[in-house]
Amino acid sequence: QVQLVESGGGLVQPGGSLRVSCAASGFTFSLYSMSWYRQAPGKERRLVASITPAGASTIFLDSVKGRFTISRDNAKNTMYLQMNSLKPEDTAVYYCHIFYHSQGYWGQGTQVTVSS
Repeated sequence: QVQLVESGGGLVQPGGSLRVSCAASGFTFSLYSMSWYRQAPGKERRLVASITPAGASTIFLDSVKGRFTISRDNAKNTMYLQMNSLKPEDTAVYYCHIFYHSQGYWGQGTQVTVSS
């Protein structure tokens, strides 16, 4: 029943900005923490940011602190990751994730490429 669909990825120049979105369905979105992960070629998938149900608390990977902002619109069942001052090392597939009833769920991912 749980479905997560990412969108908004693309090609951006270093120093640029991009916002990726995760549209969720199949569960009560406002009751669950949500996370963004990313996976670069040849590297492990890692947590980038997380947000609590009402958006009161957020956490970030150290390398993106001050540049990325995670947010959510519970009325739209959507989570966002605003990425500013992008660097080539941010290039990765970005995935939406939730732990729901003891099971992890992933979206299909959206490619973000930072290159000049």
